[in-house]
Amino acid sequence: MLKIAIQKSGRLHEQSLELLHACGLHIDNGLDQLRAEVMGFDAEVYFLRNSDIPGYLEDGVVDLAIIGQNLLAEQSRDVRELMPLGFSRCRLSIAVPRNAAYLNIFSLEGKKIATSYPETVSSYLRQKGVRAEIHEISGSVEIAPNIGLADAICDLVSSGSTLFKNGLTEKEVILKSEACLAANKNSLLEKSELIENLMFRISSVLHARNNRYILFNVPNHKIEEAGKILPVLKSPTVLPLLDKDWSSMHSVIHVNDFWNVIQKLKSIGAQGILIVPIQNMVI
Repeated sequence: MLKIAIQKSGRLHEQSLELLHACGLHIDNGLDQLRAEVMGFDAEVYFLRNSDIPGYLEDGVVDLAIIGQNLLAEQSRDVRELMPLGFSRCRLSIAVPRNAAYLNIFSLEGKKIATSYPETVSSYLRQKGVRAEIHEISGSVEIAPNIGLADAICDLVSSGSTLFKNGLTEKEVILKSEACLAANKNSLLEKSELIENLMFRISSVLHARNNRYILFNVPNHKIEEAGKILPVLKSPTVLPLLDKDWSSMHSVIHVNDFWNVIQKLKSIGAQGILIVPIQNMVI
């Protein structure tokens, strides 16, 4: 049985459950228990404190974990990152008060930096040749400059609204992070078939989330031109319509290409363009 760890609460909890559910893993955790059986897959899910997950993963208490890359970098555990998951994207950044004199990273020489990621920050400063005093804080890092505890902070940033509300401005991005699937190294050998099966399901779900099914009608003399517009995996599907001068084309487009592709298709006379979500996508 595969043992999978996710956060018991916090920013990754709901998104991790959504991903597992989309992969066909039905989890009964109605009583908020710390371990829940899974229906639809030979696995069980452990709901753990975020900071404890890398240690449990390294020790083999769990085989897999959905965890932030930032935490793996901070704890430097001997585990294997298998794949990024595309959600909970953020960055670990250094920020200073808006009125602070800041030219570059060397402006922090001899300064105090408050952070919940002391190892990552210390490593970054050593690489840059900057000596600063690190104050480790477990929460509410952004208030440290306002109460005189530090000259700067280093914390996770997504939208930047928290920094703005506290009179801070982002200056240096130390690392970019997102949720990832990580594994115990021994489990990769001992439970390889189960892990590969789950990774296949996850990949199918992620491909589906990042793509859309598109179908539209186009004049027959524009089929070749429309085919060049579509960033398809191989070639689009072309089906004849009742009107012998028109055909229906079907394909898949990435969400990032969405509006650009539609605009180009409209410019060559495509009509009745439909965009449909994809539940799963096997490549």
